[in-house]
Amino acid sequence: MQANFRYDNQTVYVLHTYPFKETSLVVELFTQGYGRVAATAKGARRPRSAMRGMLQSFQPLLATWSGKLELKTLHSLEWAGGLLLLKGEALMCGFYLNELLLRLLPREDAHQALFEYYSATIKILAHSEDLASTLRRFELKLLQELGYAIPLLKDVNDAAIAPDISYIYQAEHGASPLNGAFSPAKNGVQLLGKTLLDMANDDYSNVQTQQQSKQLMRYLLAHYLGDKPLHTRQLLIDLQGL
Repeated sequence: MQANFRYDNQTVYVLHTYPFKETSLVVELFTQGYGRVAATAKGARRPRSAMRGMLQSFQPLLATWSGKLELKTLHSLEWAGGLLLLKGEALMCGFYLNELLLRLLPREDAHQALFEYYSATIKILAHSEDLASTLRRFELKLLQELGYAIPLLKDVNDAAIAPDISYIYQAEHGASPLNGAFSPAKNGVQLLGKTLLDMANDDYSNVQTQQQSKQLMRYLLAHYLGDKPLHTRQLLIDLQGL
């Protein structure tokens, strides 16, 4: 950190904004060097505010902010690259990624690899039709980068996952063979070893892998998110079952 607590021209994405006082906004930023940062954009709700038109999600921006407390002061924003246009279901997927980051990423906890993966994923959403697999990849990467153990190659007995064996996958434990001695939780997910191996190899071409990986990630995210559901998750289910 700089001694004067000012951060100049940092690469960021806008995750969310909400009203603050009469004319300002609180802006939730995902920053490359400092993780998730909340800052007030003073006067940004005024029609002639220069910053108002810059507060767009999914666009790489250069931001300058300052402050010692959790809520910083946003001083300026500039475009940092070409505009990306997310439309339709891809747009909903983008909002889903943003909500995941808002719910799971602690404030001011730097995750540069996750930031770069998010940036790459946004570009993929803008140009790809394989939205479901793109979401599975990001969900898995997010949990792994946040330090949650998601073992895909070994079961609870430290034995190699076999593609043709059925397993119960349990949060914070991993995969247990259905005929094994390990007692799975009632809310675990049943799947084939092939699904876990495919996920480890970033291969979502198999239809069964697509279905079972969706069930697994939905279960794991629900476990780590707690009782409060994601708003965008239900919208995606209603649209296409993504």
